[in-house]
Amino acid sequence: MIREQFQYRTTITTILADHEAHIEAAKSAMVDARNELEREILRDPFFKTTYEPYPANVSSAVAQRMVVASKPAGVGPMAAVAGTIAWYGVEAMQDAGATFAVVDNGGDIALIADREVTIGIYAGTSHFSGRLAFRVMPQDSILGICTSSATVGPSVSFGTADAVTVFSRNVSLADAWATSLCNDFTTCSDDFFQARDLSGVCGVCVIAGDTLCRWGTLPEIVRASVDTSLITAGR
Repeated sequence: MIREQFQYRTTITTILADHEAHIEAAKSAMVDARNELEREILRDPFFKTTYEPYPANVSSAVAQRMVVASKPAGVGPMAAVAGTIAWYGVEAMQDAGATFAVVDNGGDIALIADREVTIGIYAGTSHFSGRLAFRVMPQDSILGICTSSATVGPSVSFGTADAVTVFSRNVSLADAWATSLCNDFTTCSDDFFQARDLSGVCGVCVIAGDTLCRWGTLPEIVRASVDTSLITAGR
């Protein structure tokens, strides 16, 4: 397996693959997607700054994925940017013939896998941080695993959760809902999830301090010793 970190401007990713050609396919697709998105932002800078669903039409397919995903989650389209870029990377790897492809864009992951994959959970100072992982079974269609945190990383969050992880076949949707749920989280309850239309979401895991709560269908959560040096971050 090849593991390579790739950075293009502020997009910082870790790519996993079996063949160098698949790595290169992911890089090229993510650069193209990022450039297309930047052209959309130049056309209308409000696209980048709004925290509300974007009300106008867009000319970019990349931006359209973000707009569509962010509307049900009630957030701005940039809440879905990392997952969307990762999604384009894995799609390109799959088109290049990959059966194993992982792109981790700062904690927002898209993958296909012909083998079991263990995804470590990092949740800042929570008791659970670095001690648990998701055991993801082989996936022949793309799966999004996106995480938002109010206590870890540079992203803007209005909530209190240490980690909200959302699973969806629509990677943009997983990213948008991770942001939205993290913004709104206060306490674990059925009402918190049932008050939202989580159509298209497979499952959600929330960690806040010593509390862990789940909704929907999740991979098995197993004990693990997470190597924090593998966390995707700028150097």
